[in-house]
Order: sequence, then structure tokens, then C-alpha cells
Amino acid sequence: MIPLTAENPQQRLDIPRHVAVIMDGNGRWAKARGLSRIEGHKEGVKSTHEIVEVSGELGVEVLTLYTFSSENWKRPRSEVEALMELLVTTIGKETTSLMRNNVRLRAMGRIRDLTPAARAALSLVMRKTAKNNGLILNLALSYGSRQEITDAMSAIIRSGKKRITEDDIEEHLYTAGLPDPDLLIRTSGELRLSNFMLWQMAYTEIVVTETLWPDFRKPQYVAAIEEYNRRHRRFGGIEEGS
Repeated sequence: MIPLTAENPQQRLDIPRHVAVIMDGNGRWAKARGLSRIEGHKEGVKSTHEIVEVSGELGVEVLTLYTFSSENWKRPRSEVEALMELLVTTIGKETTSLMRNNVRLRAMGRIRDLTPAARAALSLVMRKTAKNNGLILNLALSYGSRQEITDAMSAIIRSGKKRITEDDIEEHLYTAGLPDPDLLIRTSGELRLSNFMLWQMAYTEIVVTETLWPDFRKPQYVAAIEEYNRRHRRFGGIEEGS
């Protein structure tokens, strides 16, 4: 529990352990300004930087960002190549900030599908930040939830298991060892999960905002957590007296 905002100095927030974000709207933000889509992605990096820093300040344990989906490979080749290059340059530039803020970088998805440069950049920064014990920044890259579940089931079958439990599946998901998301934030107003963490979000609270990702900063983030605090999470049960 921490103090909230200057506008409500007496109010305190219950901070979710794990926040997941579908960062949507970079292309629309750029189009509205007559810019290329990649310029929208570059502006979105600024929001990412701020949300990572604010998450650490608030005491969020895990921040998972839907950075590049398995479906994104269908985009024009020029955009995909630009996104891979942006990933490499951003990770390199952010290393100092991650170390200063005690952030540990983690990645999930079919990382083998990324470009060699992207894989190398990720591997280097994950090694550098491996001993940090603050916020875990979990990037979903070449990620699709159906693929994740398929990969988990394939691994279990290879192990020779005959009876499969929920625990078995969770131990083989890309998120093994992490708590399930408490809060999902989706920017740009779209009302769908887009194949993102379908297993893990069985009881996740969802907050959708019309704000496009490049405009999503600390005030919008705190507002989403305020909305999360107004929810009553019962996990299928009922409250006493209901």
C-alpha cells in the first residue's frame, strides 16, 4: 500500500503484483500526425520507458509487455525489420536505466524466431540484469498464447506424463515461476485479448483505455490501477453476506 496522487494525498492504493499491458495504438497515433508507423513505434518507446520506471516506483513485481506478437510477423517486411532494429537499439539504450533501477529483464515467446541481432541483444541484457532483484520486466516477443500452451503440452508429452494436471501445464508455460497477472491494461480502446496470456488471465482484472500507447504515461497508468482498486476480486467465490 502506497500514497496515491497529489490530488488525493490521503488515498492509498493496493498495488497489483503483476501488471500486463497490450500496448496498442502506435500506428494510429502516427497516422493522425501524418507520420510513418515506425515513428509511432519510436514514440511508444518513450511510454514504455516511463511505465517501467513508474512500475518500479510503485512496487509492481512483474510488468509484462506485449511487445511483438506471433501474428505481427504478417506485417510488411519493412515494418518488421524496422521493429527488430528498434528492439535492438532500445534494449541497448535502456540497459543503464535498467541497472540503475534494479530491473531484471526477462523475455517469453518463440525467441528463436527473432533476428540474430535481437536475440543477441536480449541475451546480453538479460545476463547483465540477472542479479537485479527489483521489478521483473517481461517482454512478450514472437509470442502467441495458443503457441505457448501448445509448446507446454508438447513438452509434457515428451516427458512421458500420462495424467496431466494444471500444475504440470503451468510449470511448462513461458511464465513458469511468475504470478499470474492481476491487472491487464489495453490501450487504444480495443476490446479483445489478441491471443495474449489466455491461460494466465483466467481471473485477471481488465482495464481498457481509449488512450493510444504513445500518450499513455504515469497519470493514465495510475488511473488504471485506481480502477483496479475499485474491483472486488472473488475468484469465483462470493463475499460473506452476499
